[in-house]
Amino acid sequence: MTKKIINTTNAPSAIGPYSQGNLIGNTLYVSGQIPIDPATNKFISSTDVALQTKQCLNNAKAILHEAGFSFDDVVKVTVLLSDMNNFSLMNDVYSTFFTSNYPARVAYEVSRLPLDSLVEIDMIASK
Repeated sequence: MTKKIINTTNAPSAIGPYSQGNLIGNTLYVSGQIPIDPATNKFISSTDVALQTKQCLNNAKAILHEAGFSFDDVVKVTVLLSDMNNFSLMNDVYSTFFTSNYPARVAYEVSRLPLDSLVEIDMIASK
């Protein structure tokens, strides 16, 4: 199968040697999104995990949309948190993006994330 690189200006540019997303057949792999506002390319709020989660999910949504997918097509999500005590705040925001047809999900606490983000989210979608 052919790999198609997905790129949109409605999500932040990659800060390393990776793609925003890769479409292989009917499956889209969305790279981990951190809370960077694509309009300014600046990191948002260093202390508000809810605001950061919302930005991560909006960035992922833009990549999904660019490839012709939606949150309904998402089958797997990985959430990385710098502090598991932020899980419920992240989950409250997450539940406003995924309201039914829930994907499988895992959440991990990690020691550090890029730009000292509080959260990073990646996903896999399929049609």
